[in-house]
Amino acid sequence: MNAVKYFLVVLVYVGMYLNLFGQSQTPEDCFAYTVDRNEVTFHCLDSAKIKLKLASSSVIKIWYAPDGKFQRSNESFAVINEELEEISNIQVSESASAYEIFTGPLRIRVNRKPFQLQIFDKWQKLLFGGYQDQGFQYSGTEVKAVNLLRDDEHFFGLGEKSGSLDRRGQSYKMWNSDKPCYGINEDPLYKSIPFFMSSYNYGIFFDNTYLTEFDFGASSNDYYSFSAPDGEMIFYFIFGKDYKEIINGYTQLTGKPIMPPKWALGFSQSRGMLTNEALSREIATGYRERQIPCDIIYQDIGWVEGLQNFEWWKERYQNPKQMLSDLADDGFKVVVSQDPVISQSTIQQWKEADSLGYFTTDVRTHKTYDMPWPWGGNCGVVDFTNPEVADWWGQYQQKPLDDGVKGFWTDMGEPAWSNEESTDRLYMKHHLGMHDEIHNVYGLTWDKVVTEQFEKRNPNQRVFQMTRAAYAGLQRYTFGWSGDAGNGSNVLEGWQQFENQIPVALSAGMGLIPFWATDISGYCGDIEDYDAMAELYVRWLQFGVFNPISRAHHEGNNAVEPWLFGDKAEKASKKAIELKYQLFPYLYTYAREAYDTGLPIMRAMILEYPNDPEALKAEHQFMFGQELLVAPVTKQRAKVKQVYLPAGEWINFFTGESYEGGQWIGYPVTLDDIPVFVKSGSIIPMMPVMQYIHQVQDYPITFRVYGPDDPSSFTLYEDDGVTNDYKKNIFSSTLVTNTLGNEGQKIVTVERKHEAREATPRSIIIELTIKSSPKRVSLDGQKLKLTNSKKIVESEVDQEFWSYDKNSGKLHIKFSDSDGKRKIEIQ
Repeated sequence: MNAVKYFLVVLVYVGMYLNLFGQSQTPEDCFAYTVDRNEVTFHCLDSAKIKLKLASSSVIKIWYAPDGKFQRSNESFAVINEELEEISNIQVSESASAYEIFTGPLRIRVNRKPFQLQIFDKWQKLLFGGYQDQGFQYSGTEVKAVNLLRDDEHFFGLGEKSGSLDRRGQSYKMWNSDKPCYGINEDPLYKSIPFFMSSYNYGIFFDNTYLTEFDFGASSNDYYSFSAPDGEMIFYFIFGKDYKEIINGYTQLTGKPIMPPKWALGFSQSRGMLTNEALSREIATGYRERQIPCDIIYQDIGWVEGLQNFEWWKERYQNPKQMLSDLADDGFKVVVSQDPVISQSTIQQWKEADSLGYFTTDVRTHKTYDMPWPWGGNCGVVDFTNPEVADWWGQYQQKPLDDGVKGFWTDMGEPAWSNEESTDRLYMKHHLGMHDEIHNVYGLTWDKVVTEQFEKRNPNQRVFQMTRAAYAGLQRYTFGWSGDAGNGSNVLEGWQQFENQIPVALSAGMGLIPFWATDISGYCGDIEDYDAMAELYVRWLQFGVFNPISRAHHEGNNAVEPWLFGDKAEKASKKAIELKYQLFPYLYTYAREAYDTGLPIMRAMILEYPNDPEALKAEHQFMFGQELLVAPVTKQRAKVKQVYLPAGEWINFFTGESYEGGQWIGYPVTLDDIPVFVKSGSIIPMMPVMQYIHQVQDYPITFRVYGPDDPSSFTLYEDDGVTNDYKKNIFSSTLVTNTLGNEGQKIVTVERKHEAREATPRSIIIELTIKSSPKRVSLDGQKLKLTNSKKIVESEVDQEFWSYDKNSGKLHIKFSDSDGKRKIEIQ
């Protein structure tokens, strides 16, 4: 490619797809087809071809080649499996007007003249179709798909995006951008996940890494479109009976999300200038002295002496190995930041990488691209698309791991300051292509190297890696956080940015980022009045503890430890953090479900209630798993939180008060309150509060059994929490069921269903709310003794009792966990 080509690329981006190459064209009439196992290629006039590949009966790969050449510059960065079912010898029905393919759940129709692709379900309902004869368009290098838009059609997805969950009437771009203090409708942001779902029971993954655009009816009420200025028109149609099935189909294509180590689901503390040993020890002491649970202390980029040589800054860390050891003895894990660049002032490493050709290059000079960086001076951008870079980088990043560091957060991987207007970056050349193609996947290629090198050098250990910039497929390597949220002009006015984090989180979850975090307190803005900031901090934290990964973080030296915001804020924060730890068994069970299915843990209401129109409106609350509904308070000085309860009975998690669903309720709140409701008929596993995850190994498990006499169940998942053995299905599971016997007695059973690791002796406590004290409680047919509630908690593992508190209506039954099935009967 020559300099003229690069200049034209720049003009395309600056001019927002100015038509430099003439009029847009569409495929002409199709006159023939060929079949090759699970692929059908349709031949059209002017050499155009459209290939349909049946990855399964419900997932169709669609590839439009205007020149008839099915070639791509790089294999997909996201899709790792296109053979989801064994399909061969596709039968094509041919008529004068169309070709048709029947897959079981789908009927695919290709109209011959003019060309038009339509996909129906087996009941002949049109799900997806090209708009008139304009379904596919190309102009020069630009490709575009234009599709029929129905009046009642809604769209969700695109990963981590701001604004309303419903994308209808809006347009979006995919261009990983460094947007500190981003607005509530700002676009694009840090991650590019070109996958969305329609209320017409299908999803689309547009597998193009360029600056793609999505117009969901912003331009017309008759059609929507997705397009790219270059690359291939390849997309996958994913059919599902609901959004969960569609997400599962996308997961099969792009890979399962890795599970974090168990301690990653605890609470963590960070700040921009948490970059020295003394401060790290001081924060650790502060948590333990106040008995506020915490598992992780982060170190931001200033921990390194040179960017990015992975050497501790000697003036800031007197004895880093001893620090890490001492913190580990007190239950703390340390996670450090890494950037994807090497500063020119880190002379030895920069010269090494430059001589080996490990940097991106500038096509104008054919030398290492000179990248301005927010700190450390100008840098070379490490080219992670070069296979030779991986081992080299892995050797460097292993140094702090050998010292005792437990993981990384990969920051600034856009790479930093690379926004749409940064057109000079387009002169950057990577091993696998020019920057316009690689930009959106740059962070993903880095995350891949970090994880694969970690696993190579730390066999069978789970990686902890949390990333800011990425592309579809990131779930195979990393977790995500939402970047620099908050109000930089006035931190106290960050309420809207905070509220916006809820739909951002839920959208991220639907884009296969189940393990996600917000910067609790918001990253942006100087905190000058901690008393004035206290309410916003507490409310952000009350939302943040329901993020699978919970981190308090703020820019610069703005400290955001809970005790800095006053006694009331500290008390409310401690209560919220303790709740996170109590719910760990429940959360960890859903972490496994996320691995198995791709379903998020924080779920938009529409995932659980897709046919409820009000669920679509309730985008500032969410389901936490299937059983818990969480509605964080997001308004300043709020006295009441409006909560939507879907049909059925709902129970206040804290008070036991019952509510009839199918309505919005006004829920009274104080600073301490997080509105949390349990779906009636649920069973919630819990553990005692600990100062860090599994501080006590043989802790009792409490199963809270809620609601009516209808049968209910919950399967608790457990594994060692630190190895990759979960991928080999080495785990334990316990099935708890709640039913009603023939004589009206309540029956609760506890049964080990899967035991693939050594079990720790422990107690099990069953907690129910009933109106009066039972006449009899038996375990495995033997009458249990009645005792007081305090003794239930304090008794030894092998002691078995029951107690009833008439004031709260709580019945507790304690017994030892053992192999086989335990049966409790309550008369």
